[in-house]
Amino acid sequence: QVQLVETGGGLVQAGDSLRLSCAASGRTFSQLGMGWFRQAPGKEREFVAGISWSSSTSYKDSVKGRFTISRDNAKSTLYLQMNVLKPEDTAVYFCAARVGGLGLMSRTRVYSNEADYEFWGQGTQVTASS
Repeated sequence: QVQLVETGGGLVQAGDSLRLSCAASGRTFSQLGMGWFRQAPGKEREFVAGISWSSSTSYKDSVKGRFTISRDNAKSTLYLQMNVLKPEDTAVYFCAARVGGLGLMSRTRVYSNEADYEFWGQGTQVTASS
């Protein structure tokens, strides 16, 4: 129904930057709510950033000012620009999508619970060493 493929992860030093990409197919991308989640070893998967299909955004407090989520509807691609990476950012990062409705709330709300998302990518490893 919706296929998501993440790329861009890697090994960097603390303070460096990475940009993750998520290519989507199978649905009209502009009508998908999108998010990034991450999971570190031994930890639960957590919300990192989200963007509605009207391009409202929301971030986990610890990444505000460092990470930027964006979308390019013409390319059906979601991005996460990660600057000033910290060792605490080390995790597998997942792209997620939900099918939006036509109502105002569905178009504008940013969803931060993983249960709200229907489709998931395979994940990409991000490691920031100190």
